[in-house]
Amino acid sequence: MKQSALVILFAVAVLVLWEAVVRGMGVPEYLLPAPTEIGRTLVHDLPRLLPHVWVTTYEALMGFAIGAVFGVLLAVIFVHSRTLELGLYPYAIALKSVPVVAIAPLLIVWFGNGLIPKVVVAAVISFFPMVVNTVRGLRRVDDEALDLFESLSATKAQVFWKLRVPTSLPFVFAALRMSSTLAVIGAIVAEFAGSDKGLGFLILISSHRLETVDMFVGILLSSLLGIAVFYLVALVESRLVTWEEEVEAGT
Repeated sequence: MKQSALVILFAVAVLVLWEAVVRGMGVPEYLLPAPTEIGRTLVHDLPRLLPHVWVTTYEALMGFAIGAVFGVLLAVIFVHSRTLELGLYPYAIALKSVPVVAIAPLLIVWFGNGLIPKVVVAAVISFFPMVVNTVRGLRRVDDEALDLFESLSATKAQVFWKLRVPTSLPFVFAALRMSSTLAVIGAIVAEFAGSDKGLGFLILISSHRLETVDMFVGILLSSLLGIAVFYLVALVESRLVTWEEEVEAGT
C-alpha cells in the first residue's frame, strides 16, 4: 500500500512539474504538449483510438503466446538432450542478437502488410527469455529431492511433472512477465515497418504529421498496454505459485 502511494505521488509530482514548465515557458504544443492536453485528447478521441489498441493487443498476445509455448518446449528439449542443446542453443542466441527493427521489414516483404509479420516479431522477441529461464528453472532441482524420487523408482515423466515443473514455475513466470512486455514492443515495432492500424501506426503517422499530442497519446496507450499485460501475468502467477522465490528473467 505504501509503495502504491509513493508511485502515485511521484507520478502526480512529475505531471504537475511538466504542466508548470510547459505553461510557464510557453513551450509550443508540437514540441511538448501539456499533460492536461494529452489527457483531454485521450478522453475525447477514445472511440477513434480503441480500434488501434485492440489491434496491437491482439498482435502482442498472439505473439506472446506463440513465443512462450515454443520457448518452453525448446527448454524442455534442451533439459532432456544435452546434444540438442549444444547444437541449437547458439542459434537461439543468434536469433536474440538480431535487431527486431531489422527483422520486421523482411517479414513485411515475405508475408505482406497483415497480421502475420506483427505476430512473428512479437513471438521472436518473446522467445529467448522463455528458453533461458525455463532451462534454469527445470535444472534447479534439489539433489536430495531428486535422490528421493530415484529411490522410489519414479519414472522420468513423474520426475518432470512432480519435481521439475513445480520447481521451474517461479523462473517461468519471471520470463513470462518480461516476455509479455517485450511482445507489446515487438508488435509496435512491426507496425512501424508497415501497417495501416495499431498503436505503432498511430505513433508513426502522428510523427509524420507533427501531431505531437496524438503521438504522446499513442505512447501512453502503449505503456498502459504493456503494464496491463505484465500485471495480468503477475495475477496468474499469484494464483499458481504460492511459494516465494526471487528470480530474474534471462536477457
